[in-house]
Parts: sequence; C-alpha cells; structure tokens
Amino acid sequence: MKALILIDLQNDFGPGGMAEISGSGQAIAVANLLMEKFGCVAAVRDWHPANHLSFAANHPWRKPGQIIESHGLPQLLWPMHCVQNTFGAEMAIALRQEKIDRHFFKGTDPDMDSYGGFFDNARQNDSGLASYLHERGIEELYLLGFPLEFGVKQTALDGLALGFRVRIVEDACPAMEEGEGAGALEEIIGRGGVLVRWNDI
Repeated sequence: MKALILIDLQNDFGPGGMAEISGSGQAIAVANLLMEKFGCVAAVRDWHPANHLSFAANHPWRKPGQIIESHGLPQLLWPMHCVQNTFGAEMAIALRQEKIDRHFFKGTDPDMDSYGGFFDNARQNDSGLASYLHERGIEELYLLGFPLEFGVKQTALDGLALGFRVRIVEDACPAMEEGEGAGALEEIIGRGGVLVRWNDI
C-alpha cells in the first residue's frame, strides 16, 4: 500500500505568501492531480505558536537567517510564518483539501522546532504520522511539498529510518535555495530514497 504525503502546502509558502517559494504553484497543481491516484493522503503542516523559538522576532538583536543554539541543537531563525489560526497557516487556497484524509501538525511546541512530519528536531515527540500509516498498512510513501531542503528532506530521512520506502516527487518539491535542494536530494538518495516524476506515477 502507498500513501501521498503533502508537506507544508500552506499559504505562507505558496504563491503570494510572505515566504513564497518559487515553484510552489506547480507543486500545488501536481498535488491536486496526484491525490486522485492515492487511497491515503496525509498533510503535514507547520502550526507555530506566535512565541515559537524559531522566529527571529522572539530573540532580541537577532534576524532571520542567523543560527543560535537551543537544546544543544543548531536553530535557524526564520521570519514569523504559519502562525496558528492565521491565514498564512491555512492550506494553500488552490489545494483541493477535501481529498486529504488527515492533517498532522508540527512545530506546535514553542520551545522546539520541527522540520519533518514524523518527529520534532530532537526526536523527542512523535506526531502520530507513523502510527497512522502503519495502521493502514502503508509501506511506500510519495512525498510532495516544500521547501525541499527542510520539511521534505527531514520527512524523507525519518521515513526511511522507520522502514518505509520513500519516493520523492522531484518535480513537485521546490527548494528555497537550488544548491541546498540538490544536496538534500543527494542525502535522501544516499539513505535509500528514490526520485520519481509526477507523470510517471
């Protein structure tokens, strides 16, 4: 059994969003087409409280792009994005949300960031996504979303570590930075992930 996992297809990262990622519109269009081909579709979403530690605005004299240390881990600082119960945190307007079977929320703990859909960055808290997939007999995951070098990459690596077969829909996973995206794909492939194109699915 296979499942389609949609990662961070939210207004803040999509067309016209405050942190718009180039290529996000195409990824959303592809998601609408692919959802018809899967019996299980799950969405992973950033859902940050306004006082989240990843927001540069919550650290005096800091700005987005800087790195601090938190809980012994490097923490990249971001502009405020996908704040709970705001328009930016909602799923992308053009996305056919009725096809999504279940939503999983990440980054909800104000003191811990979470890039991937399975665990927070310290791997201390489980989102419930793995259990949900196991209960449905899912063994193969197709990942689609953005940004490639953060949410998609970490979800892929954790999925592989959990024993799932992972496929990256490479032409529907745009990166924030092209070079970082290429590096993310190399790492995913090195761990056993496979790249596919959406029209071959």
